[in-house]
Amino acid sequence: MSLAVVYSRAGSGIDAPLVTVEVHLANGLPSLSIVGLPEAAVKESKDRVRGALLTSCFEFPARRITINLAPADLPKEGGRFDLPIALGILAASGQIPKEHLHQYEFAGELALSGELRRIRGVLPAASQCRWARRIQVLPQENADEATLVGNLVVLGARHLLDVCAHLNGSAAIAPQEQPPRPVRPDDGLDISDVRGQHHAKRALEIAAAGGHSLLMAGPPGTGKTMLASRLAGILPTMSDNEALESAAVQSISQGGFDSNNWKQRPFRAPHHTASGVALVGGGSQPRPGEISLAHHGVMFLDELPEFDRRVLEVLREPLESGRVTISRAACQAEFPASFQLIAAMNPCPCGYLGDPSGRCQCSGEQVRRYRGKISGPILDRIDMHIEVPAVPKEMLYGERDNQTENSGQVRQRVEQARDRQQDRCGKANHQLNNRDIESYCKLDNDQQKLLEQAIDKLGLSARAAHRILRVARTIADLDNSSNIETQHLTEAIGYRRLDRKNI
Repeated sequence: MSLAVVYSRAGSGIDAPLVTVEVHLANGLPSLSIVGLPEAAVKESKDRVRGALLTSCFEFPARRITINLAPADLPKEGGRFDLPIALGILAASGQIPKEHLHQYEFAGELALSGELRRIRGVLPAASQCRWARRIQVLPQENADEATLVGNLVVLGARHLLDVCAHLNGSAAIAPQEQPPRPVRPDDGLDISDVRGQHHAKRALEIAAAGGHSLLMAGPPGTGKTMLASRLAGILPTMSDNEALESAAVQSISQGGFDSNNWKQRPFRAPHHTASGVALVGGGSQPRPGEISLAHHGVMFLDELPEFDRRVLEVLREPLESGRVTISRAACQAEFPASFQLIAAMNPCPCGYLGDPSGRCQCSGEQVRRYRGKISGPILDRIDMHIEVPAVPKEMLYGERDNQTENSGQVRQRVEQARDRQQDRCGKANHQLNNRDIESYCKLDNDQQKLLEQAIDKLGLSARAAHRILRVARTIADLDNSSNIETQHLTEAIGYRRLDRKNI
């Protein structure tokens, strides 16, 4: 029987479902048809496969060729099926053996010369291949990326002839070895570069220790962007699972994943003209947006009030759930979006409200309208609000203080605080739910009265009050305190400077 079965993987959001490539040769007029919901790029693979086989000195069967990509109701896209289709044709026509094809999974785009080209979405496919206990055969350019999964045999090939020689047993492909990588790549951005701003640095350390979101307000040129870009450097080192999840999202994106960035926290800073689809993802075949590309990392929104209000509103659910679901008429995709939001804004339209020089001419109504571009529900979901004032010129141009801490020293305290949180409840403080808050954020009577007074004075919601307790719990963890003390609660309340009643 002229039938061959080859295994591959499709891309469906962050998943990589198994695709069985069935190739059948029958008598009749020469033709080639591909069934199983193939998109344009998959339909065009028949021309790439024909050219690759002929230039590689194989015979292209002059028979009726039917290629079925099962399951039939799963959309197939991209050039990743070129290699399994070519191998299926060769196996069905008897040009290569098909006895051991069930041990492998193949993916790769073919050039007309037979060379294998890089594809997207390798990491999710590699993860699923590991659980299936098969050997993965990929283009050489993707092999290093696939080895990040671990406990998986990866064969990197440069040409169709290399794969066929391996299957024939004439020239085996050596398994790809995982290259040495730095445990934590150094991006060269250190928090010691920031002059002054001790209050802001303290807030940044607390945000890193508990995974809290942070909004910085201050005039232009005070270091808000500089502070935000240093946050990734003081966050705890990524675990293997976190690094793999983050890399998998980047792997299916348009830009792909650079293996040199392994275990480096992503830092995304979309422009304020970005659309809602750019932030959450979308498309006919859904692709991850900025919030998913920042998974286990930082997303920085500079000039927050300049973003379209409807764009900011799409952040509500992901900030709470850590996931985003994109629904289309034909499909639905879910992407992880556990990111740390850091935002920056000016205090008024001109940016100089409260400047001693008196150069701000903005009216109270203009200031309220400007700040009102940020809705109450969004502001309510941001854990910490701080002011970043201008740096005195003597501190800006003076000698650097020898007591200034670098990112490594701050990160050490942050990691110790995170370890306490993991030992206590198995999660970071920003993930505490209502029941966890009742268990781990208990207050005495005086502290409870203090919190109630803050709720009344600032007009806080129940959600904002819970966020104050989470921040207070993080401050206590940084102080290695088992209980929340009054000074911890007072400091946490001080990080709610921009709530609606205060504007």
